[in-house]
Amino acid sequence: MLFQLYEDFGQSPWLDNLRREWVNSGRLQEWVDNGVRGLTSNPSIFEKAISTSDAYDKQFKELILANNSVEEAYWELVITDIAGAAKVLDSVYQKSAGTDGYVSVEVDPRLARDTNRTIQAARSLNNRLDLPNIYIKIPGTAEGIPAIRQMISEGVSVNVTLLFSVERYEQVIEAFLSGLEEREGDLSDVSSVASFFISRTDSEVDKRLESIGSDTATALKGKTAVAQGQLAYRSFLKAFGSDRWKALEKRGARLQRPLWASTSTKDPQYPDTLYVDSLIGPNTVNTLPDATLKAFVDHGTLRRTIDIDFDVADRVISDVQELGINLDEVANLLELQGVEAFENSFENLLETLTAKGRTLTE
Repeated sequence: MLFQLYEDFGQSPWLDNLRREWVNSGRLQEWVDNGVRGLTSNPSIFEKAISTSDAYDKQFKELILANNSVEEAYWELVITDIAGAAKVLDSVYQKSAGTDGYVSVEVDPRLARDTNRTIQAARSLNNRLDLPNIYIKIPGTAEGIPAIRQMISEGVSVNVTLLFSVERYEQVIEAFLSGLEEREGDLSDVSSVASFFISRTDSEVDKRLESIGSDTATALKGKTAVAQGQLAYRSFLKAFGSDRWKALEKRGARLQRPLWASTSTKDPQYPDTLYVDSLIGPNTVNTLPDATLKAFVDHGTLRRTIDIDFDVADRVISDVQELGINLDEVANLLELQGVEAFENSFENLLETLTAKGRTLTE
């Protein structure tokens, strides 16, 4: 199923989760053997992995006893996991000639509104890992856009995260293209994906549609997120079919593929593979939590759907807005909530590790 998704439809299935036990036990290798072509992580994933497992205790204790701060120890734990996962996925990276096989790690989420410190953190993470199949995740906030452009110009591969609107996505494409244009020589060593978050949009818009309560509003529930993803793909086709892109492609530039993130359904009334089945198409990535990945393998639908009808997607967005729902406002709210959620996960994990450090060194 996963092999068909890539070979027949051009979409790369990635795993949106990481645990040290999976790396050490061979479970991650099993995912790769079954068709997974990349992996994404975020602060919430690491909070859950580290706080609910003793697999990190030995290394963490050694780091604390070596007089590392809790935060310094945290980053060492993360780097160990990311490097381990990158080693597992290196075979995919090599076989795909650098198209897939990437592992994504996010900069400190507390820097999402600070361009200069984001640049410094991205450089530091990239240098410390020093692996070809690593994506440094940078939030696609207004402050993140210049950092993305700078990192691309320096040859750092970037996963742009927390995108909730087509407008912001187009700004990210511009940052990517501008960064490449600032870089001299061959461009084949730079890679990027742009992570467009899907299900959270429906969660917020559906709540507003529910409050309206009309038949029209009810009929639109569960449609906005997919429509936005499809229109983002239209923007992708336009940007990467332009003469500007073709000039960069001659220098070896790689496509910045759209990546569908947050693809587990939050509403149990919707099919659990809704945000996979509805967004299948060439030169895209879908990063799936393990439960959604298992569901898709079991009963997903293999069909090209991403560009099935842009006119329908336009009508959905238009109809939602005509009901008085401001999608720019929704995107800004979701971005704010996303940044805060990752910040809270980061802070909570540091608190958990502080307490664990006292226990392990008593």
